[in-house]
Amino acid sequence: MSRGHFITLEGGEGAGKSTQIKRLALALGNAGIKTVTTREPGGAPGAEEIRSLLVNGETNRWAPMAEVLLHTAARAEHLDKTVMPALESGAWVISDRFSDSTVAYQGYGHGVDKSVIENIYQDAFGSFKPDLTLIIDISPDVGLARAGSRDQGEDRYERMGDGFHQRIRDGFLEIAKNDNGRCVVINGELDEDGVFAAIKSAVTKKFGVKI
Repeated sequence: MSRGHFITLEGGEGAGKSTQIKRLALALGNAGIKTVTTREPGGAPGAEEIRSLLVNGETNRWAPMAEVLLHTAARAEHLDKTVMPALESGAWVISDRFSDSTVAYQGYGHGVDKSVIENIYQDAFGSFKPDLTLIIDISPDVGLARAGSRDQGEDRYERMGDGFHQRIRDGFLEIAKNDNGRCVVINGELDEDGVFAAIKSAVTKKFGVKI
C-alpha cells in the first residue's frame, strides 16, 4: 500500500481554513481518496488537552518559548497518534495548521529565534514535512473581523494586538517565499468559491489528481 499525502492549511486568524478543509476533504473523497482531517494544536487526546492551555486564558499566560515547547509536545502526540498512522494506511491527511504556524506565531509574532524553533523541530521530528502547504493569505483586519463573529471562545491569540497579527501575516509570506516548492499562497480575500478553486488547482498541480 502506498503512503498517503500530508496537506496543511495555514494562515492568520479568520482565514477560513476550517471551511476549506471540509470542502477539500469532500472533493478528495468524491475522487475516491480516503482522507483524514485534523488540526493543531490538537488532533489527538493529549494534544487536545494541551490545546486548551494555549488557546484560552490571558494573552500573557505563557512565555513565548513555553508556547513553542507546548506546541511541540502537542505535535508529538498528534503525529504519533493520528498523522503517521493515517499516512501509513494510505490515507491523505489534511491538517488545520502544523509547524509553520509555530514559526509564524512564536517566531515572527513573538520574536523567538526562528533558528531555535527549527532546531527544536528537527530534533523532535527529523526531516518530516508536509507534502503541500496552502497558506491562505488575508489582511489582519479582515481576518480578525471574521474571527470575532464566531462564538466559540479559544480567542487568546486573537486578542494579541494588530502588530502581532501583521507580523504573523508577514511571516507566513516569508515562509512561502523561502519554501516555494512546498508552499502555495492562496488569496484569502476571494469569496469562498474562489478560494476553493485556487486550492483545487494547487492540489491538482502538485499531485496530478483531478478533483
